[in-house]
Amino acid sequence: METSPKSLDPRTLAKLGGLQLRARRIVEGYVAGLHRSPHHGFSIEFAEHREYSPGDDLRYLDWKVFARTDKFYLKQFEDETNLVCHVVFDASESMSFQGPQAALSKLDYAKCLAASLSWLVLKQQDAVGLITYDQRVRAELPAGNTATHLHEVIRVLDECVAQAQTATGVVLRQLAQRLRKRSVVVVLSDLLGDTTALLTGLRALHRRQHDVLVLQVMDRAELSFPFDRPTRFEGLEQFRDVVADPRRLRTAYLAEMERHLATVHRGCRECEIDYRLVATDEPLDRVLTSFLSQRRTRVR
Repeated sequence: METSPKSLDPRTLAKLGGLQLRARRIVEGYVAGLHRSPHHGFSIEFAEHREYSPGDDLRYLDWKVFARTDKFYLKQFEDETNLVCHVVFDASESMSFQGPQAALSKLDYAKCLAASLSWLVLKQQDAVGLITYDQRVRAELPAGNTATHLHEVIRVLDECVAQAQTATGVVLRQLAQRLRKRSVVVVLSDLLGDTTALLTGLRALHRRQHDVLVLQVMDRAELSFPFDRPTRFEGLEQFRDVVADPRRLRTAYLAEMERHLATVHRGCRECEIDYRLVATDEPLDRVLTSFLSQRRTRVR
């Protein structure tokens, strides 16, 4: 896989020791890849209006509101309102999958993304929290923005082991009830499982006016099904092992995977949720740059 010199390939990441070092390198690549912009990361999500006061920056006047009300109001952004970001991290057993050509498992790749996003949020002096789950919430680190908080985030991620079945939709519905303050919620998961329950959980967060971002982390082998000889497929999340000829399964498997991905993407789009499918062979700094650049374009 070709990458530019500034892109951090997962194979390079796999050779680096420690999640904190990996996250730092990813963030450095992300920052280097940004175009010049007055806003970075998450802090450009529109929050509310406030009345104009003499001396305020006229660039943020909302002329559409002025046309309706004949009064001056400024757009206020989340970077003015102490943004809180919650990273919701799937630690179910299916996240342990690592295809034959992959340098990192889905779990390790997602850990790198979670640590990097947390680093960026803290760098812009906002607060980040971490919630890991499988069938239920396994660990919960309250949102913080202190100098040592990143170490706590990385500690929880380092201790995270993929196990048990997943219930993403159930967990998201519970979080929609518990997260009282409007916040940014980043879901990191392969989203395998009950699609109906998943979308119900995402809609519950959306109804509570949380700003939801979804990164669906998949191994390239799951997306392309490259197997061409009789293979033993290891069962995860309590499914049994299966020996099969993949050539007889490929067409049906790929069609079902395409339907699943399309359903998830469509459900996110309908709720105005930022969504990106991420393959674990993609350079992580490129993933962050493209995803957050797309987000800046949407919310302006």
